[in-house]
Amino acid sequence: MLLVVARIGRAHGVNGEATIEVRTDLPEERFIVGSVLVTEPSTFGPLTISSVRNHNGTLLLSFKEVKDRTAVEKLRDVLLLADVDISEGGDDDNFHIQELLGCRVVTDAGIEVGIMTDLVQLPGQDLLAVNHNGREILIPFVLEIVPEIDVENKVITITPPEGLLDE
Repeated sequence: MLLVVARIGRAHGVNGEATIEVRTDLPEERFIVGSVLVTEPSTFGPLTISSVRNHNGTLLLSFKEVKDRTAVEKLRDVLLLADVDISEGGDDDNFHIQELLGCRVVTDAGIEVGIMTDLVQLPGQDLLAVNHNGREILIPFVLEIVPEIDVENKVITITPPEGLLDE
C-alpha cells in the first residue's frame, strides 16, 4: 500500500537539497540513497534519493531528478509516498493512519459520533480528527478514551470523557 512518508519543505542551500517534514516512524528505513519515492501530485515524480543528511535536527534530502534550488522550490508541499507492507509491525496496537481514515467513530454506548478524517500528530499525544455533525472535534488518541479499534470493520470505539462531545 502506498503511504505518505514525508512532505517536501523549503529549499536548503543552492545545490538542490530540500527540507523534509517526516511523516513516518521509520525514517532510517524510508529515506535511503537510491530509494525511489512516488509523489503526490504524481506529475512531480517519481523521485530517487541521491543524498540524505541531518542538519540541526532537520532531515535534508536531494534527488537525482532535481539539480538546483530553483527546481526544489517547485516541489514545496509535494507529498512523498512509499510502498509499505501494512501487515508489517506485528502487534495489534500498531496502526497506519490510512487504515484509520474513514473509520466510523462510535461511543461505547453505541452512539454514532462521526467519521475519522485525520490524525493530528503532536509532541504530547496524537489526536483523532472526527467530523461530528458538520464540525471537527479532536479526540485524544489514548487507551482510556480509545479502548477499541476494529480495522477490519472500520469502527473506532471511544469512551468520551464528560464534555468532549458537547455542542
